[in-house]
Amino acid sequence: MRNKNIVIVKIVIIGVVIAFAGIFLAHFIDLFGNGIFREWFYSRFIKRIPADGTEYPVFYNWADFKNFIIGVMIAVLVIVSAIIVLIMNYTNSRKSQEMKNTIEAQRLRAQRHEQLLQMESQRKSDLITYLAHDMRTPLASIIGYLSLLDEVPEMPADQRAKYVGITLDKAYRLEQLTEEFFEITRFNLQTIVINKQKLDLGLLLQQMADEFYPLLEPDRKSIHVETPETLFYKGDGDKLARVFNNIIKNAVSYSYPDTEIAIKASQEVSMVLVEVVSHGDPIPERQQKLIFEKFFRLDSSRSTKTGGAGLGLAIAKEIVDAHGGSISVKSDEQQTVFTVSLPVEQKGNGK
Repeated sequence: MRNKNIVIVKIVIIGVVIAFAGIFLAHFIDLFGNGIFREWFYSRFIKRIPADGTEYPVFYNWADFKNFIIGVMIAVLVIVSAIIVLIMNYTNSRKSQEMKNTIEAQRLRAQRHEQLLQMESQRKSDLITYLAHDMRTPLASIIGYLSLLDEVPEMPADQRAKYVGITLDKAYRLEQLTEEFFEITRFNLQTIVINKQKLDLGLLLQQMADEFYPLLEPDRKSIHVETPETLFYKGDGDKLARVFNNIIKNAVSYSYPDTEIAIKASQEVSMVLVEVVSHGDPIPERQQKLIFEKFFRLDSSRSTKTGGAGLGLAIAKEIVDAHGGSISVKSDEQQTVFTVSLPVEQKGNGK
């Protein structure tokens, strides 16, 4: 209410100023017009009385002058009122439009948010259905091969070893699908809490690379780690290990056979940069923008070899974001590069 009164007072002041400016403007126009108004004014309200050889003006028609002043004041009030009405109408109209725009923008944001939630819920539901279906295949194989081993105890050793190997592979696949299933169900419930400690990032990357040796060997792939001799970073080692595990796992899954995956780390002034470079089919440009979204799967066919729940890179992004860093990908016909940028805490900042 106070703001509205202040606006009204300002408008009144502006209107009065404009009215008096108009009067003075009319006066100057009259001067340039040979004083037509002045002559009329003098002839109607003023007469000149001689005094000692000079003349001085005096009012002689107070009644008409009073009516003239009242008329002028009424005209000024009409002008000021008209200006106030016009300005207030314009102001109210603009505020009303701004309010409508704000309400509409909020409605669209809420609608978009609801749509995203529905899409995410549907994608989550679809993935659970897909995983449940995929879990039945290795489970059926495990049961089938174990049944054969149980029913034929005198089976030749080489054939038994073959069936045991197949059963073990199917069990590993079932374990992977089960982990993906639990990852989907617990994703919305987890809150990422960062416990920062000083860690040797170079050593961490080398250990992560060594863990992938069993997956690299069948396709004759290799990993080369290139880091400074000392690369210490203050961060959550367990969660950063998960970040690089997900990125390297993605590189191993989608790189060509007989290729090398390069892991490069460097220390900038205020950032630590880690790049994972692989060679495989390029990620389409439009999918490069979606690859870090929850439940996004790069391979639409849901290959049982590489198809995951679509949470690995999304979780990696959340962990990197929690460290105040960023994660990105660039992909073309030559190579695919995942880049993780982690901020370095400056000494003396009180952190």
